[in-house]
Amino acid sequence: MMTTQKILTEKAIELLKKLISIQSFSSEEDKTADAIQDWFKEYNIPFERIHNNVFAKNKHWDENKPTLLLNSHHDTVKPNKAYTKDPFHPHIQDGKLYGLGSNDAGGSLVSLIATFTHFYAKENMNHNILMVASMEEESAGENSLRGLLPSLPKIDVAIVGEPTLMDLAIAEKGLIVFDGVVKGTPSHAAHPNNDNSIYNTIEVLEWFKNYKFQKTSEALGDVKMTVTQINAGSQHNVVPSQVELVIDVRVNDAYTNQEIADLLKSEAPCELQERGLNLNSSKIDKEHSLVQSGIALGRKTYGSPTLSDQAALTCQSLKLGPGDSTRSHSADEYIYIHEIEEGIDLYFKILNGFLKN
Repeated sequence: MMTTQKILTEKAIELLKKLISIQSFSSEEDKTADAIQDWFKEYNIPFERIHNNVFAKNKHWDENKPTLLLNSHHDTVKPNKAYTKDPFHPHIQDGKLYGLGSNDAGGSLVSLIATFTHFYAKENMNHNILMVASMEEESAGENSLRGLLPSLPKIDVAIVGEPTLMDLAIAEKGLIVFDGVVKGTPSHAAHPNNDNSIYNTIEVLEWFKNYKFQKTSEALGDVKMTVTQINAGSQHNVVPSQVELVIDVRVNDAYTNQEIADLLKSEAPCELQERGLNLNSSKIDKEHSLVQSGIALGRKTYGSPTLSDQAALTCQSLKLGPGDSTRSHSADEYIYIHEIEEGIDLYFKILNGFLKN
């Protein structure tokens, strides 16, 4: 006779196959939202839907208790041109479930949904549980978790499901993207010009390459700054008046995004303008009982360099899920079946330790 956990695990894998088979690029997740609704209907769990965000509360919700959010996303990026397999054809080969979104973040999503379903009707838990299957994570869209938060109950702590090999990402770097402008004097290429904006850029690029931020982080290390785009000129015989740069800055938890923006705009040898400051770093105290529940099961802690919907949250949050982040957005994406099985088992055990009174 199969256990409830075994049944939920098999159902979760079937749900993941269904989600893979449905195109769900950011802002186009309506059919995957329908599939998630079908799960809740099958288990007689009341749910709500705003746009393509689907969410549900545990049965014995108590307004006097703090709330644990379980969140992952069901949108995907578009498949890259290096795919050799049909990205929308879920199939298992050598223990791997292939398909777009299998690893990022379908495996985490269905594992959290199965976990929520397991705990849905339990009584006497010390936290409420709110399950949110969210949209537009990959595009950081206005209807993503950030846009949904005003419609949700107050959240006190969160697990954000992303591929972490089920290790405990207790911190996550934030992100600021800057547009930079290096100016010069426009001229005909045949004439002398000691103020060529392209040549001026050499010194600016060296500055960005060599710049060191003073504050480091135990969990996240140093701030990482990278020039990722450069654009200038329109024809061969004209020296352009300016060179445009894009700078990607991954912010540790020793700085706020505002502090980084103020620092760079005052010190950089070119004009800088940030695109936004809302993608902040995230963290949770290593001594938090949610983290300690995972540590007690032998899971290690680390700081994550990649961004997720944690950036939308102001509460303490833990990034945790089956799969490997290095497979995300790769060709022929996959997740191991055993990773989903182990992920659900660990979610069950971590929450058992965390939710007991």
